[in-house]
Amino acid sequence: MESMLPDLSHWLVQWSSMGGYAAFVWPAYAVAGAVLGGLAWHSWRTHRISEAALERLQLRGDRAGGPGR
Repeated sequence: MESMLPDLSHWLVQWSSMGGYAAFVWPAYAVAGAVLGGLAWHSWRTHRISEAALERLQLRGDRAGGPGR
């Protein structure tokens, strides 16, 4: 097992350096993650606001006698 550790660490360093393109690849992953996170947050927030608006409209309709008056 001890003899595998240097090989594994060498492979991990080689992989994480992305053949010299790591300066471009890792920031691209970070930007993509930030964009996806922002879109998820925006969707969640819009859904929450829409649910609140629907609840208000439903309550207003119930007070007015409902759709089948």
